Amino acid sequence: MSVSNGDLNNKQRLALSANKKNNSFQLFSFPNLKNNPAKYAGEVDDKLKNSLVLVYTKNGRGYVHDNIPSAVTCLKAMAVAYHFKVDVTNDPAIFKEEDLKKYKLLIFTSTNNDVFDTDEQRLAFRRYIEAGGGFVGVHSVTGTERNWKWFKMMLGETFLWHAKFQQFSIKNMEPSHPSMQGMPAVWQREDECYFGKELYPGIKVLMAHDLQSLQTADTALLNKNAGSFANFYPAVWWQNFEGGNIWVTTLGHSKESYQEPVYINHLLQGIKFIASQFKGINYSKATAVSKDAPLKN
Repeated sequence: MSVSNGDLNNKQRLALSANKKNNSFQLFSFPNLKNNPAKYAGEVDDKLKNSLVLVYTKNGRGYVHDNIPSAVTCLKAMAVAYHFKVDVTNDPAIFKEEDLKKYKLLIFTSTNNDVFDTDEQRLAFRRYIEAGGGFVGVHSVTGTERNWKWFKMMLGETFLWHAKFQQFSIKNMEPSHPSMQGMPAVWQREDECYFGKELYPGIKVLMAHDLQSLQTADTALLNKNAGSFANFYPAVWWQNFEGGNIWVTTLGHSKESYQEPVYINHLLQGIKFIASQFKGINYSKATAVSKDAPLKN
């Protein structure tokens, strides 16, 4: 079954939609959501309600996405609708243990290249994850901190190449996973198909790019960058890493994405899932004494 952004086909009970003229958001109801027991929905909403979330937007030298203001607007509106709070910053000075411990999860939205100023900040981020913190990474997050081995393992990969912006299909690999609530079996959208390297074997793939749906103009580069993957390539995944819960989507290149009901629901469900896994910040479980310390396990 294929569902586009313009045809939700009653698959979603809950999605956010944006009015493009004034950036206002409103809730729409869609009946008959599969795999969304009311009990689970209530539990997740309770875990997110009144939470404090950090939205981080810093970019190092290099390409900076113009989607960041739209993403921030989307996340702020989502926070109002779902009764949680967001702090938004591009200042790496926030990365101190005493500051991070108040956040249930961190959202890095289209960050890219080096986003920390010091190794002390990197260590504080690592220890937050080890202590049980949550992390949601969006789009070019996979191009973040490309020279930090631990961070790349935490993300699940580091950016390699993307096909040109085009319409293609994304396959829902785990429709019963909580963060796939309301998502179509096949999602047709305009976006960038990201490829990575140094894929970490601990990731659990939730959605995958259908490589056969891409334009043939990039065939040679597709064959070069897809590596050992054949028809499908990881697009969305999660993992429990070093004590923290990580959810990453490589989708969301255009600023218009953050006004699309299906994409907004995609982000919302990822955030809800990571919030639902949170059991508190416990720094007694954080063992790293440097950013490059060996893994705990």
